[in-house]
Amino acid sequence: MTTVAVVEDDAEILAAVTRGLTERGHAVTGAGTGLGGLAGIVEQHPDVVVLDLGLPDIDGLELLRMLRAVSAVPVIVATARDDEREIIRTLDAGADDYVVKPYSADQLDARIRAVLRRVRSEDAEEPVQIGGLTLDARRRVAAIDGSPMDLSRKEFDLLWHLAGRKGEVVTKRELLAAVWRQPYGGPEKTIDVHLSWLRTKLGESARSPRYLRTVRGVGVMLVDPEAP
Repeated sequence: MTTVAVVEDDAEILAAVTRGLTERGHAVTGAGTGLGGLAGIVEQHPDVVVLDLGLPDIDGLELLRMLRAVSAVPVIVATARDDEREIIRTLDAGADDYVVKPYSADQLDARIRAVLRRVRSEDAEEPVQIGGLTLDARRRVAAIDGSPMDLSRKEFDLLWHLAGRKGEVVTKRELLAAVWRQPYGGPEKTIDVHLSWLRTKLGESARSPRYLRTVRGVGVMLVDPEAP
């Protein structure tokens, strides 16, 4: 049975979500405040969190950042905020998925199952070694030439996806769909920004690439700089 922590200040929505997910076989705990929800998540270790952004005591985005500092639990943000910049900012802050209200229990249940499939797939993966780069999806850690890399959640996800396609050009559209969960496209600038941050942490630059090679007008690929 999947355990779901729902952080939602609207009592009617919280009751409806709890009832809908319980009917679909989940064990649900609820909290009407952000800090109360955070305390419960840290104590109970749920399988997934459903988080509203409009909370009475703390902004949900700030709560997400606090949660990411102490836990890698999958988070689905469920909110009325539908501004594209807000969605991108939330995903970059560590959310695994984003659903806009109103949504059905069936849709939320499907998103929970999809997020957990991705997480369990990562847990089953063995560490990857590409040149001096090591990626461990189970622990969500990376190292370059033996030195740990300080990566954000999205930076790790981006690097892991590219590692899974080592030596292949991956389009930005695919990256938006796979990493940012935007299957119909979106602003590609956010990918460029994250690639720039990754290059810095890999000890390279766009002018002097080693691991990350951009194919102009097509996409980017991760390569072994030591390979012939």
